[in-house]
Amino acid sequence: MWKRLAAVWAVVKGDALRLWYAMGHPDSPPWLKAGAAAMALYLISPIDLIPDVLPVIGVMDDLILIPLAMRWLLAQLPSHIRQYADERSKGGSGTRRASRPADEVRGGKSRLR
Repeated sequence: MWKRLAAVWAVVKGDALRLWYAMGHPDSPPWLKAGAAAMALYLISPIDLIPDVLPVIGVMDDLILIPLAMRWLLAQLPSHIRQYADERSKGGSGTRRASRPADEVRGGKSRLR
């Protein structure tokens, strides 16, 4: 099991960090945490689509499904949470709050940032 976790971690390290910071955002949607929990349960579960006892192909389902699910979750995020997570994962402080769509329009006039 540890080899499987290490192989998956090598593939999804950057996306996992962005997902972690997105889950820590105060406006993160509840479905994000549920999706991340479901991915973790699938990864550590002994029940897989393809059993791990098969030499190479047994680990391949984890190496394909987990990154796809992680990318899909990140793509579904609102833009201000995605920007926040990207900034934090690149070493930024994340203290500068990313703008929300409602913040860009004030009094009927749009502001460009």
